[in-house]
Amino acid sequence: MSAYKQFNSQDIIVSPFEVNKSFTFLGGDTLTGSEVGINRLLGRDGNYLISGSQLTGAISSSQIPSVLLYDSIKQLYYTNYISGSSGFLQSGVTSSVIIGANEEGNVLLGPRENNNYYNYPQTTLWQNRYFPTSSEANPNAPVGVISIPSKLFGEYIQPLSFYIETESGSIKDDGQGRLQFRENPNDSYQYIFGNIIYQHGIITLFDSTILSSGTASYGDAVYGVDKYDTSPTETSVSINGFIFNPNVTMSFSSSLTLFETQYKATINESEFNYPLNPTAITGSGMPTIFSGSDLDDSPNTASIGTPIGFVTSSYFSPYITTVGLYSNDFELLAVGKLAKPLQSSPTTDTTILVNIDR
Repeated sequence: MSAYKQFNSQDIIVSPFEVNKSFTFLGGDTLTGSEVGINRLLGRDGNYLISGSQLTGAISSSQIPSVLLYDSIKQLYYTNYISGSSGFLQSGVTSSVIIGANEEGNVLLGPRENNNYYNYPQTTLWQNRYFPTSSEANPNAPVGVISIPSKLFGEYIQPLSFYIETESGSIKDDGQGRLQFRENPNDSYQYIFGNIIYQHGIITLFDSTILSSGTASYGDAVYGVDKYDTSPTETSVSINGFIFNPNVTMSFSSSLTLFETQYKATINESEFNYPLNPTAITGSGMPTIFSGSDLDDSPNTASIGTPIGFVTSSYFSPYITTVGLYSNDFELLAVGKLAKPLQSSPTTDTTILVNIDR
């Protein structure tokens, strides 16, 4: 049997909270497993009508044309930066005005002033992005892409958590959507061309050349450019080592928002002070009609139960063992078992909190 109590709006609290989970994968085979599905792709600039049959992707069932990958990455994340200086935002596009007889007669030629596209900035700082375009020295402009499925990263990748390592070196993110590289464990990290889009699980990599301080060479430094008393060394970062190398280690942390619903069931001191356990009633069977019940229209003395003596004592308080949540139609939706029986109090209110995560 059950006793019911209606919840009010102030008895229900919905609270969001964020949970995180770390992932680490060793080897290229672990990335492409059916339960993981992390794809590494190489996009190239070109004409789709000519090279559209050139597919890319470490997962054979998810391969796409390399030209379309290049165009998609450029459109989504780099269109505002391609014609800008040093990788910064390009100037806004403005329209020309042909003056008419009055303001209504003015004619605008070209698009209105705008910054063209939304490229998913990952920082409130003044972020610059570089994107390779075709040239005589770089005719195909390769673009490396690591695609992490949303089933792994949830809502977004935790900043400062992405890391990938191969025989070519290691790359990590700086928490602002930019990537850093080091060739050897003893080296310091240097910024390279490429970005991470946390909410999309996309990492873009481009061939880079970085300068790092080398061994001391007194007198060889160029004033105003290099560090005094050091000779800079060039390091070439090739994306092929991170896209195709099977000996790869990758790690990151996911982020997901859960909603905890808390139901506060308050039992007043005058409520639920009578046991509902059938064993508190004398007789071998469960009575169908209780004395004084509203259903006692035609009482049958054979079906009226008698409470056991100690139940009627003024010092007796029943124990609560289970809390059930019901719909308005009295449909049982959830059941909560208390860790141990809770004795109801005839002198103070008792509050039971039921938490459900969803």
